[in-house]
Amino acid sequence: MGAVGALCWRLLLVLLAVNRAAGAQPCSPKYFGRDAMVCVCNATYCDMLDPLVLPAIGSYVKYESNKAGKRLERSEGSFQRSLCAPDVVLTLDTTQRFQRVKGFGGSITDAAAINILSLPERAQDHLLRSYFSEEGLEYNLIRLPMASCDFSLHAYTYDDIPYDYELTHFSLRDEDTKLKIPLLHRASAMSKRPLSLYASPWTSPTWLKTSESYVGKGTLKGQAGDKYHKTWANYFIRFLDEYAKHNLTFWAVTAENEPTAGLINNYPFQCLGFTAEQQRDFIARDLGPALANSSHRHIQLIILDDNRLHLPHWAKVVLEDEKAARYVHGIGIHWYLDFIGPIQDTVLPTHELFPDYFILATEASIGAHFWERDVILGCWERGNQYSHSILTNLNHFVAGWTDWNLALDLEGGPNWVKNYVDSPVIVDSSEGIFYKQPMFYHMGHFSKFIPEGSQRVGLAASKESKKTALEYTAFLRPDGAVVVVVLNRSPQDITFGLADTVGLIAAVAPANSIQTYLWRRQ
Repeated sequence: MGAVGALCWRLLLVLLAVNRAAGAQPCSPKYFGRDAMVCVCNATYCDMLDPLVLPAIGSYVKYESNKAGKRLERSEGSFQRSLCAPDVVLTLDTTQRFQRVKGFGGSITDAAAINILSLPERAQDHLLRSYFSEEGLEYNLIRLPMASCDFSLHAYTYDDIPYDYELTHFSLRDEDTKLKIPLLHRASAMSKRPLSLYASPWTSPTWLKTSESYVGKGTLKGQAGDKYHKTWANYFIRFLDEYAKHNLTFWAVTAENEPTAGLINNYPFQCLGFTAEQQRDFIARDLGPALANSSHRHIQLIILDDNRLHLPHWAKVVLEDEKAARYVHGIGIHWYLDFIGPIQDTVLPTHELFPDYFILATEASIGAHFWERDVILGCWERGNQYSHSILTNLNHFVAGWTDWNLALDLEGGPNWVKNYVDSPVIVDSSEGIFYKQPMFYHMGHFSKFIPEGSQRVGLAASKESKKTALEYTAFLRPDGAVVVVVLNRSPQDITFGLADTVGLIAAVAPANSIQTYLWRRQ
């Protein structure tokens, strides 16, 4: 860009910067070191957004968060009839159509529920509204452990009476009836979008396992089609039946959380091992027919629910078998070993082989690796990690992204094996407050603006800018509006343009920022 071009661009940006509307209730900031900022909420105050209103044709709305302290700050601007283009122009191409979105959300574990309910009731409401209401992030996905996981106070299942093959003693626990179920009802009541719940088991009752233990290496006894496998399949149905009695229906179940965990010697918390072949046979002979012959036949079945490293092999084993494939709808992936399983070698070939099955990111959290600190308050870089993962996934046919615990304590728990991790919301129950981390706002740049049913479309960078540091993605929403998310993880401001049939947006992505742009096309 020449000197005149640069000057003209600056002038344009100054003109566009007017018109900045303040959000409904701004962040109440607290710093834990330079640039390490959280937003503090309590029983009387919490930052909230105005419900999204799309501007008139010819205008756009922008939401921006950055390391310097902006949190989903809203502004409006107008499209230009291209005056002078910057080096980087991102051009929308709606003739290129890709996957449709299922949604975004997080998990209500026992630990998350305990933390939320440890707050004063008004603060609980602020926390739930922050995630689920129109004034918040508008999450539509909730993952629920089927009985206990490591983020529980102890290990349990719904039938710990040995050799009860008829499941006559099957019953939900206090963790369900007093913690998780009431929160699900409250979240649902304050959500304008329909919530899609999905459940994942960590372990079966110990009497069905080779290890006779909740933890450590162990699979189901016997083989597919026998009484152990039939009982375990019926356990899923009983779980869905019991939740239905509480007026809660599920969108999906996963066949097992991290099935490869139970193949590891001395695995430290609840698990149940399956190879791809064992999962295929269990679905074909037991779980698939059990669901199909129940009142829950509409519920989607998700395989893998483990690190994407296992793709495309796992999908090939299960989905190339007709008897198993007919019961399966999607493939779940966890992010923990992404650094040794590049997306183009795992997810991409899986989508190309099996385009009719959705791929959903079902779990992610930071702090799980031994070299990571558990909780870092106000860490912008952890927000970047979330957004980078979400963008990479969305740009490779993944249909949505689910965070792990909705809320944890200052330690990153409770967790009965001390496997503490970070969370977008950290609760300090001794003070009756909670902190919204940068990760929370990064999630919102996607969840609030890309509703279920949106379709990814082409967004191409101009030739000379193929090497830009910007990361970006574009969607057409069901209401016909365009949404573009732009992430700048670099320490420099980057000027760029956004081009569509309605004109050109003159834009700057500040250093360490994430922006969401929305506009109507007609």
